[in-house]
Parts: sequence; structure tokens; C-alpha cells
Amino acid sequence: MTRLSAATLAKVPAGVRLPDYDRSAVTAGIVHLGIGAFHRAHMAVYVDDLLKDNPDWAIVGASLRRPDTKEALEPQDGLYTIAVRDAAGTHPRVIGSILKVLDANTQREELLDLMASPQIRIVSLTVTEKGYCHDPATGKLDRGHPDIVHDLANPETPRSAPGMLVEALYRRWEAGTVPFTVMSCDNLPSNGETTASIVFELALLRNVDFSDWVAELVNFPSTMVDRIVPSTTDADRAMVTELLGMEDAWPIMTEPFTQWVIQDSFESRPPFENVGATMTRHVEQFERMKLRMLNGSHSTMAYLGYLAGYEYVSDVMGDPDFVKLIHGLMTEEAMPTLITLRKDNLAAYRDELLERFRNPALKHRTWQIAMDGSQKLPQRLLGTIRDRLAAGQPFERLALGVAAWMRYVVGIDEKGDNIDVRDPLAMRMMAIAAEAGDDAEALYIGLVALTEIFGGDLSDNQAFGDAVVTHLESLFEIGVKATVAEVVESH
Repeated sequence: MTRLSAATLAKVPAGVRLPDYDRSAVTAGIVHLGIGAFHRAHMAVYVDDLLKDNPDWAIVGASLRRPDTKEALEPQDGLYTIAVRDAAGTHPRVIGSILKVLDANTQREELLDLMASPQIRIVSLTVTEKGYCHDPATGKLDRGHPDIVHDLANPETPRSAPGMLVEALYRRWEAGTVPFTVMSCDNLPSNGETTASIVFELALLRNVDFSDWVAELVNFPSTMVDRIVPSTTDADRAMVTELLGMEDAWPIMTEPFTQWVIQDSFESRPPFENVGATMTRHVEQFERMKLRMLNGSHSTMAYLGYLAGYEYVSDVMGDPDFVKLIHGLMTEEAMPTLITLRKDNLAAYRDELLERFRNPALKHRTWQIAMDGSQKLPQRLLGTIRDRLAAGQPFERLALGVAAWMRYVVGIDEKGDNIDVRDPLAMRMMAIAAEAGDDAEALYIGLVALTEIFGGDLSDNQAFGDAVVTHLESLFEIGVKATVAEVVESH
């Protein structure tokens, strides 16, 4: 079958939105590390909207781990389809903002040379929380991480995203070239500050004068990114093939909603505000709202929903008890910690989230959201819990989310089937679970001792322990659905 590419673009049927600019005339101004589905549904779409009037801001993507994105997009000249889905149907669009994709494992030098080139003014990242090689509890560089150990010993051939940034910046420092802006697009608290801290520490270990240059001249704007992007299935590919009349090896499924909030702290950038992004000096309030309301709810639904047998988030939202639980988590426990935002704005955001979660056309798997929980829990649930503890306020639903994660990482579901737990700490957590057996308190004691997740404070907090263990015992004894029903009924 014909493949989507520059040569076949003119054959795409009417009704499919195409790039409204001459791709042969655009040049790269951005390198993006971590060219996965989320970036292609989010930032790459904003940039696509920019290129008609700002043709020198196209993207070169980089895959840091696997070459599958490069292999899919290279025969397509970087073109791919996003399919926006809601109850009204599917709305396809071909995106052209990604000029090429490099595989960092086999094209590392080409990637570093490009990042060091003056034409690149922004290096952005979507590498997930674990890609920063940091301690999620503290936000600091994990010097014992295998990739960081490698990069410290071999700085000119880095493996990690922080190592790539530092080596490219080092080359610009040596050449007397102005630095690029580093823009994190991941769900990290104060992601610009966190990235800056990690990069600065790694730079300091490289060269003191270089680290001073980084501290003085490199911008690390924080961002908040929001769009739900499920994994693409073979059925999705078949559907897009039918819509296009040709094959797209890796189309992206997404929802109509999209949001991008960027700290307005750097000058060498395209006018993102002209294509719907929000430029502000105060990203943190948007970021905290999203992490605690959307992401916290998502993780809670993922662990409880998966264990209850629900494959998709929309399935979870079909259970009235789960809807009440998530509504209460946001309203009673998360929203009161967001004191810098108006209550009516928060209530509207909550209602919008609940509607987005219900989207029946968006097949967002609970298992997908459940991945890498050890990296996500600190910012999605534990920060909110700490604020509730400090205020002497209850946090029962949040504690249930933590207990559900602990029950999930045991690796065996309620039917006795194995769970494919994908997490950097999976082996350690499952060893703890194997030793604890079905003893909820022993499981809690073992997992809460993982200070890279819980820090040193929560493991010593009696109220936190009592709340989580009570829910964990209930999850083991009566199961998820009955536990959720009891929590909802008690409120």
C-alpha cells in the first residue's frame, strides 16, 4: 500500500487537514529529546501552526532509547497523522513540523553537533520523569544512576538526557556560541528549576568555569503541558489508513483538549502565544493544579481501575462509585491545597477533567498510566498529602491512591494473574512484596522505606501510615470495588 510521505501528500483526501506551509522552505530551530507520542500530539502541533509565519522553527527529534520512531517516520519524511477523537467522531490532520528523527544510539555525534549548532535555539525534552536520572523525592541528580555513572566517565559520548544537554552546552561554551534554551515538557514539579538543578550539578562535576556559564546564561523556563494521548493500537493504524487512503506507520490518537503554559523568561523563541500557548511568569500555579487534579486523579484511577478489571479510563468513569471517589479527591482534598487559584476556576477545571475522562472514543489504558509509578507518586499524590498533613486535614482518598499503588506493585491482581509492572524500581518493589506476602503492614513498611519515593518524612508519620495501611488491608481483604464503595459511602 502507498505510504504517507512528501511525495504522496497531495493524494491525501479532502477533509484531512494538511500543512499550510512549504516544508522545503522551513529549517530547524528546535531539537526535541524524547520524540514520543505525547510530543507529537502536543508541542509538535503548536509548532506546526507556527511554521507558516515562522519557518525557521521546525523540529529535529531524537529517540534516546529505541529507534522505532525514527524507523516509522523516516520513510514518511517526518510526516504523521494526529487523529483527534471525541463522541462526534475522528478528525485527522497531517503534521509536518518534524523534519527528521535521529537515533541517539547510532547517530549520537550528529545529534550533539546539531545541538551545538547556533541554528538550534531551543532544546526541549519529553523523556518522562525517569529520564531525568534524578531522585524524585528530592529533585536532585542521582549520581549513582547507571547512565550518569557512564556520562561522568565518558562525557563526550553521553547516554542520558542530562548528559546530552551538558555535552552540547559544553561544546557551545568552548566555541563561544550562545547557549540554547532548555525547555522541559515533562510532569516534574517546577520542571524548569528541576532541570536546571540537574544540569548545573552535572556541569559542575565537569568544569567549574563551564558551570558558572551555565548558571549565568542558560534559560530553563518551566512549562505545564496537558493533553491525553493513549498508545496507538493496530486498530488505530487501520482506521487512519482508511481515512488517508494510504499507510501511516505511527499515527497518534488524542483528544480535542490541549494546553501549554510556558514561563515567559526567555527571548529567543517563536511567538508561541500566537498559536494558543499561554506565556506567563507564574507557571507553577497551573502546573500544581494539573499535577494534583489531573495527574493525581489519573494515577488513582489507574491503579484502582486496573485492579478492578477496567481496561480504559472511560470504563472506570462508567462506575458511579469511582466517579464519586475522583470527584471527592479533587474537590475535598486536592483543590484546598491550591490556594493561589480561585475556587470557581478550580471547580470548572474539575468538571472539565471529569468530562475528558469520560471520553468514550479515547482508549486510554489504565495499565499505560500505571507505568513508572515510583517516579510519579511524589508529585502526583505525596505532595498533596504533605500539604494536607501540615494543615491537619484528612486525606483518605489520596491515601487510597497510594495504597492502590502498593497493592498494584505486588505484581498479582485480584484474580491471581500476573501484572506486568513497568517501573525502574520494579525488581526491588516485587522483592519487598514477595517477602511481605499478604501482610499489608509489612508491605507498607517495606515500600515506604524507599526514600527515593517517600523521602524520610512520610515513613515516620503515624497518620500517613495508619491511613495507607487501613486501605491496603481493605484492598487485600475485600477487593477494590468494595473498598471504593466503602470510602464513597463514608463521605
